[in-house]
Amino acid sequence: MTTTTAERSGQFTLGDRPVHRLGYGAMQLAGPHVMGPPADREAAVAVLRRAVELGVDHIDTSDYYGPHVTNEVIREALHPYPEQLTIVTKVGARRTPEGEWPEALSPDELRQAVHDNLDHLGLDVIDVVNLRMPGFAAPVERSLAEPFETLAELQQQGLIRHLGVSNVTTQQFAEARAIAPVVCVQNHYNLVHREDDPMVDALAREGVAYVPFFPLGGFSPLQSAALETVARRLETTPMQVALAWLLARSPNVLLIPGTSSVAHLEENLQAAARVLGPAEMAELDRIGGTGEPDVDL
Repeated sequence: MTTTTAERSGQFTLGDRPVHRLGYGAMQLAGPHVMGPPADREAAVAVLRRAVELGVDHIDTSDYYGPHVTNEVIREALHPYPEQLTIVTKVGARRTPEGEWPEALSPDELRQAVHDNLDHLGLDVIDVVNLRMPGFAAPVERSLAEPFETLAELQQQGLIRHLGVSNVTTQQFAEARAIAPVVCVQNHYNLVHREDDPMVDALAREGVAYVPFFPLGGFSPLQSAALETVARRLETTPMQVALAWLLARSPNVLLIPGTSSVAHLEENLQAAARVLGPAEMAELDRIGGTGEPDVDL
């Protein structure tokens, strides 16, 4: 069986950077709880190199993974970077020795974070920097003007090509876009966590990418069983079905599933070739319930 490549997932743009819709999230390349080095650094390097071989041209990372670990592994595996590779990072938090994720949104902290990302990745300019706002269960409604203005200044200095926002509400997205262009929103969204349905559609109309995290997070046992039923019928895995549903959900959805295994990477890419018919889409939509009415941004 031939291995599916990322090209099968189609393309969307991050600003002026066209990327395949199935990318790769590097968080799992750090150690347990996203702290410290990976158990097998050679395997981590191999996953990244295989991803790029298979057409992945969108890698999502952060210098607070490890901290510093994933960016150093990315640099070891892929530097000098292929011209078509788009590297996206995020700032707005830091790590404590205990592994906590306190916010780090002051201008000085954000400037330092951008420079740390540049240094550890070995870059002069970062393709996309996402401002990650606080809140674990859901975004917290608060102003992001000051931190986003800091990133906009760094963009004007030539250190950042494009800006994005992460873990934000519709109101926060609008506030950011009034300061500088926003090329992507990275929020919690999947087959069952559908609160952002209106935002996904509104961003699609605006040509803005939507990047879901936790593609299999928060499923109840009943929802997981329903997903497994569909996967068995299609002779595939629940993860492939969940990723295929996200690809089918809207053309502006970009996926960044993470893994520390080459075999699992290749399995995730199979989702790019998985075609879900109307019956499967309807059945999967029922797992998560229906979306809310459309909104304009």
